[in-house]
Amino acid sequence: LCCECGQFHLLLDNHLYNFQDEVDDELVCHICLQPLLQPMDTPCGHTYCFKCLENFMQEYNFCPMDRKKLSFQQCHKSSLLVRNLLDKLIVFCPFKAECQQTMQRCELEAHLQNRCPGFKKYRSELQQKKNPVSKGKEDPPAKVETNTPKDPEVPSGGSSLLAESSAAAVVSLGTAEPGLVNPAFEETEEGENLPQRTSLVAETTTIEIHREDPDEELGMRIVGGKDTPLGNIVVQEVLRDSVIAADGRIAPGDHILEVNGVNISSVTHCQAVSFLRHPGPVLHLMVLQEKGFSNKSAQQDATSAANREVIHVTLIKRDRSEPLGIKLIRKTDEAGIFILDLLEGGLAAKNGKLSRNDRVLSINGQDLRQGTPEAAAQIIQNTESRVNFVILRQPGMQLSDSVEDSSTSNNSSSSSSSNGGSPVHHRRRVDQSHYRRKSHYQKKTVAIKKEPKESLGITIGGGRDNKNKLPIYVTSVQPIGCLFRDGRIKRGDVLLSINGIDLTHLNYYEAVSALKSNAASHSVVLKALEILCLNSPEPSPDLKEQGFGWSPLWITWLGLPSYLHCCQDIVLSKGNLESWGFSIVGGFEESKGNQPFFIKTIVPGTPAFRDRKLKCGDEIVAVNGVPAIGMSNSELIPMLKEQRNKVTLTVVSWPGSLV
Repeated sequence: LCCECGQFHLLLDNHLYNFQDEVDDELVCHICLQPLLQPMDTPCGHTYCFKCLENFMQEYNFCPMDRKKLSFQQCHKSSLLVRNLLDKLIVFCPFKAECQQTMQRCELEAHLQNRCPGFKKYRSELQQKKNPVSKGKEDPPAKVETNTPKDPEVPSGGSSLLAESSAAAVVSLGTAEPGLVNPAFEETEEGENLPQRTSLVAETTTIEIHREDPDEELGMRIVGGKDTPLGNIVVQEVLRDSVIAADGRIAPGDHILEVNGVNISSVTHCQAVSFLRHPGPVLHLMVLQEKGFSNKSAQQDATSAANREVIHVTLIKRDRSEPLGIKLIRKTDEAGIFILDLLEGGLAAKNGKLSRNDRVLSINGQDLRQGTPEAAAQIIQNTESRVNFVILRQPGMQLSDSVEDSSTSNNSSSSSSSNGGSPVHHRRRVDQSHYRRKSHYQKKTVAIKKEPKESLGITIGGGRDNKNKLPIYVTSVQPIGCLFRDGRIKRGDVLLSINGIDLTHLNYYEAVSALKSNAASHSVVLKALEILCLNSPEPSPDLKEQGFGWSPLWITWLGLPSYLHCCQDIVLSKGNLESWGFSIVGGFEESKGNQPFFIKTIVPGTPAFRDRKLKCGDEIVAVNGVPAIGMSNSELIPMLKEQRNKVTLTVVSWPGSLV
């Protein structure tokens, strides 16, 4: 609940107010259609809310009302007179049950903080929930070592509670490579006296989406898939005023595990798009949502060991640096550490005695019943040879090693109801060959003789003025023009030039003008690029065209040559005790070669989250000007962790596939 307006809204959204009277249209923002907040004037004479205009200008470069070219830097605060008129609008107190007062909008915050009985009651109830009287206060829990080591060799991403469906994302405990990089977690000496952020907290939830029109698009963009280093399907963006936005429960960074009971945690990107685009009045989604860092120590485990089996397993390392190949997580509903996955070919997988969803009770005699994955990693790292595990296994919970990855198999989804909300059973062994980038491109030159008045017959999208600074691409080939008759230019082709005029650096309107002016010629020479995604056929047109404005899939952009990439620098700043707040996957590995680094998760409440520019699915090209191509995880992790207060990430941002 917002303490300024007394209503529920997203942290980065405008405040909400209940106005007593109808507000004059001149004082209304024509983006959000609400009375103006922090009004900003444009040079062309229009006024919008600061946040509305800021969000709009991140995607477009024109005024929403008259479409005149505009940049945010050209805008300025409205006059004091306008701001005073807005502040004096009469609003109701949002706590109508306990308080029927009205006041000027500018007085509401002070009213809530000092005079409102309803808000006072709300804060009191909230405080009671946060600090309930503990009956067992006199019985402190047993002391368990949960402090995070100062200088771990393992990137802390090994402890994030995420359902990784990529072998490339599995952290091999005991070494910094290969694995999921998580610069979201950093340890500092200054933080020793502060509450320990013992782990990332995430939880799975099932969300039911209702659509009045079964064919209406959901209104979100997705990235990932088993044919990419990201592995899981991740929400990149939720579009304003969409079905998903109206529901309000799905946010960027959420991992989609199931669609209508079908496990999509190990399917290709195109298959996931088909599942999510399937029409229907009701959609059931199971998602994994990060909640940020947990500062609380684990609660005393009250789970009975009845019907469970205690197993002793010993793994023998050849030297201290040899990885075990285990991914450990914590669950939100049960204390302790659990095995999420075993890296194929790793020491633990070869041994065959540990299984997914095993709970780790101790390692080398050290009690970990309320421990953290970081503490477990430190114990393993410090062990020269023998690593002795004591684990608790519930019969029937482990997955058989014989289960192979299949894009059509769903045999693991039925076990989700018995695993305490953990995503463990929505994962299977992953075919590592899927992680090579399988897209490539084919150049083509199309020369056409035509009548001067004959149209080219294509529509285009993209442009360097687009939010993602995309190259110009063909969105449709109409059956009335010369290009349809020729047949070589297809939907999705990237246009490089027309009659020698370079199109790759033009904005949308410049490209339209260039195409129209050259279409008047007797002959046209088009140079284009066709992106080929091997083994990744697009969703069938009949499903795809029902209610969806066409644009290339996210995975298509990954096949573009680097000279068509439009990079941007994102500068993140943080305090000494903060972490950057994002995790990455990819990088060079001997078995897979060079793979790009992708942003996989952005942790709520961190600098990367607050900055809002970095998105899941963004490709990291360089860190502080140093190219990332050819680097392994173990080379990039120190670069990120060495940056104490400021880092510049050079990224390429491709729009996720619209579903």
